[in-house]
Amino acid sequence: MSSIMFRKFGEELIGMVGKKIIALTSDGKVYQGVLLGIDEKLNVIIDNPTGGENAYKVILNGAYLKEIKLVEKLFDLKALSDRLSRVFPGLVRLRDDIGAIVVMDKIKVTEQGVAEGVGLAADRVKAVYDEFVKETKK
Repeated sequence: MSSIMFRKFGEELIGMVGKKIIALTSDGKVYQGVLLGIDEKLNVIIDNPTGGENAYKVILNGAYLKEIKLVEKLFDLKALSDRLSRVFPGLVRLRDDIGAIVVMDKIKVTEQGVAEGVGLAADRVKAVYDEFVKETKK
């Protein structure tokens, strides 16, 4: 059971990479920026940090991190997958392992949009994706 929880914890951390965060250190410093990377010891790299010294990037030692707060909503691939399944019943697979949805075994959709695939079906997937993004940004 603990290996499953550890894996889920790691997946959640990886999901935060590329998102806006606020990091609070044990000495009270606050850094806000985009999380570029994180390792198993919770050492983090923050791009364009605000609140700390003037720097383009900062690396914080995980031993001194008190909290990391996600300030940007995560993209919900599961909800998009469900929406695509209504348009393409039985032809949609959510691939959490690669962070993508595969439609008709030839169209790959990530949180950035249609990554692979062309044609009318890919155009329809893109339209569903665009509508989903528009609705979730509200």
